[in-house]
Amino acid sequence: MTPVTYGKIYHSNELFRHFSNERAFVGKKICLMRLSAIGDVCHAAAMVTRIQTHWPDAELTWVIGKVEYQLVKLMPNVRFIIFDKKQGKAAVESLKNAVKGETFDALLMMQVALRANLASRVIKAKRRIGFDWARSKELHWLFANERVAPRQYSHVLDGFMDFADALGVPKVDTPSWNIPVSEEDERWGRKQAEALGDYVVIAPAASKAERNWLPERYAETADYLSQQGKSVILVGGPGELDKTTANAISAYKPSIKADFTGKTSLHQLLVLLKHASLVLAPDTGPAHMATTVGTPVIGLYAHSNPIRTGPYNSIDNTVSVYDACIEKQKGKKWEQLPWGIRAKGDNLMKGVTTDAVFSKIKAVL
Repeated sequence: MTPVTYGKIYHSNELFRHFSNERAFVGKKICLMRLSAIGDVCHAAAMVTRIQTHWPDAELTWVIGKVEYQLVKLMPNVRFIIFDKKQGKAAVESLKNAVKGETFDALLMMQVALRANLASRVIKAKRRIGFDWARSKELHWLFANERVAPRQYSHVLDGFMDFADALGVPKVDTPSWNIPVSEEDERWGRKQAEALGDYVVIAPAASKAERNWLPERYAETADYLSQQGKSVILVGGPGELDKTTANAISAYKPSIKADFTGKTSLHQLLVLLKHASLVLAPDTGPAHMATTVGTPVIGLYAHSNPIRTGPYNSIDNTVSVYDACIEKQKGKKWEQLPWGIRAKGDNLMKGVTTDAVFSKIKAVL
C-alpha cells in the first residue's frame, strides 16, 4: 500500500475510496500516544485490546505517562515508552532515543494537548492519524496527515475506537479490556474481599475539588449502604486531595469498614474494585477502572457530560445535574453547544442529592 503523503490530508473515508482495490491498512507496526489520565488510559486500553484480538501479530508501542503506566504495564505484547512530562525537554529527548531508527506504519495521535503534539514530532510514521476537525485543539491538526471520521456526541472511549476504525480493525459490539495484574496482587485483593464480605467502594476524590461530592453526603450514603447490609470502604490515591477528602468524610464517623486511601498500588486498587458489588464515584479514574473489570458504577456528575465522560457501561446509573447546570450558565441546552463543554463553579455538586443517589443505589443493587 502506498503510504499517505504529507502533501495531502485524507479523511479516513476518502482513504477507502483512494485505495479502493487495497485493504485500508496492511502494515501493523503501530505506535499510539496517550499519556494521561487514568480514565482515558482505561479507554485506550479497550482499543488496544480490540487491535490485539483481531490482529494478534500487530507490533504495538504505547507512549504513556509515568503514573498511568503502572496500571497497564502487564498488558501482553505491548512495548511501553514512558514519557515523564515533568522532565520537559529531557522527556522528548528520551522518547527520540527510544524510537531512533524506527518507522511505524501508523502513529495514533490520541491526545490533543500541545505538549503531546510537539513530542510526537520525533516519532517517524507513514500515517499520522489524528482527531477530526471538531475534536482537534491546540493545533493538533498540524501534526497529523490523516484524520479519523467525525462523530457526534461520542463518549471518549468511542472516540478512541475511531482510531481502530481508521486502521481497518474489525469492529466490536461491546468493548473489552485485558489489563492483567500480578498473582501476588490478585491474592492480596481476594484476601481483602474475603475479610470485607459484600462491600461497596466509595472513591470520593476527583482530580479537582470542585468535582467532589459533599463529605457529609458521602458519609450519609455510607450509613445508608450499611443499613442495606453492605460493608463500605474508601479508596483513593496518595495525593493530598484524596487524603483530605477521605478525612473529611471520616470526620462524620460514618459506617466505614476500611479506608484504603493512599495505601494501594493501582493494581491492588483494581482488584478491590473487581470484587466490589458497586462503586460510587464522581468523575475520577477509579470509576473507569471499575468498568474495565465489570463492576457497576454510580457516577456523580455536575461539571461534565456523563454521556461523554461517564463510566462507559454504567451511563444509565449516573446521577447528573450537568444538563441543568450548563443550561443555566449558557442559556442553551448542551445539544446546542460545542460537544464536551464543561459547566464551571465550585458548588455545582451540591445539586446532587442523597435522595437521588439512594434511589439509584436501590435500582442497581
